Amino acid sequence: MSISAVIAQEIRAQPVARGLEHPWAVAFLPQGRFLVTERPGRMRVVDPQGQLGAPLAGVPEVAAQGQGGLLDVVLDSGFPANRVLYFCFSEPGPRGSSTALARAKLSADLSRLEDVKVIFSQKPKVASSLHFGCRIVESRDGTLFLTLGDRFHRKDDAQKLDNHHGKVLRLTKDGAPAPGNPFAGRAGALAEIWSFGHRNSQGATLAPDGSFWMHEHGPQGGDEINVPEAGRNHGWPVITFGENYGGGKIGEGLTAQAGMEPPLHYWVPSIAPSGMAFLTSDRYGPAMKGNLFVGSLKFSYLARLELAGGKVVREHKLLAGGERVRDVRQGPDGLLYVLTDSSRGSLLRLLPP
Repeated sequence: MSISAVIAQEIRAQPVARGLEHPWAVAFLPQGRFLVTERPGRMRVVDPQGQLGAPLAGVPEVAAQGQGGLLDVVLDSGFPANRVLYFCFSEPGPRGSSTALARAKLSADLSRLEDVKVIFSQKPKVASSLHFGCRIVESRDGTLFLTLGDRFHRKDDAQKLDNHHGKVLRLTKDGAPAPGNPFAGRAGALAEIWSFGHRNSQGATLAPDGSFWMHEHGPQGGDEINVPEAGRNHGWPVITFGENYGGGKIGEGLTAQAGMEPPLHYWVPSIAPSGMAFLTSDRYGPAMKGNLFVGSLKFSYLARLELAGGKVVREHKLLAGGERVRDVRQGPDGLLYVLTDSSRGSLLRLLPP
């Protein structure tokens, strides 16, 4: 039996909470509590014993259709003092929906969101219930990265700089374009854009060195891990390792082109990735420290990716045969936590050997 197979068997998933309806993201509150979003539009506090709190008041209306709803949530780096958090959701409108980013404060009694303000809305809104993207990462300089999907039917927009489809944005905590963004002052380009040519990212994180990493869904094959840098074009839909649903090449069937960034890693067939975290703790031993973890919705496992020289050199499958993995995060205790995506989803704590 291989070493990877032994590790996969020995890591155990301990249920923390059950009965969550399509949970999408988890954040870690003080005193061992958890903050969890449910895609239909609810945000709940889970206590250390796994008891689900009542839905928080103050969550805005969401377009909970298809892939849309209440999606990512992260705590501000200053949360212990300011109680500020950020969340993104599919925002309804008269002509369609789009991804929105909001800022709020969690009330002291953990019952409601206060001072809720939408600080960014993706434009244009379109009549689609697909590809919202919607992961939020606070960088070390205090700016926010936000991933935005191409909305499926508007995939060609990902190559244009006058819209928010298929982009990564870099924003201030007020939702304005962050200083130093690559397209600031360029005619016909939106100053909040950091990188473009993306499809639909449902996983993003900071690496131990502070760089921003993300992954994105391919069409049918070609899920990608990327490390977007300022102003870079990641190619969608011009280059891809995927194909049209039902078969057939996309465009000219290119997998590379000058001026477009190749993925750091890709999957064929697609695993439908969601959630993404680096393990920086020693809780699972030296072999796993520094590994990257990505959830698979399609095949219901947690991918453990070993890296060397900035490349993926080996993949292991954990929790295989379980439920769809929607989110994975490292908790304050150094352990990994996973959300499973179902009508009665779970929050799981992964115990080391």
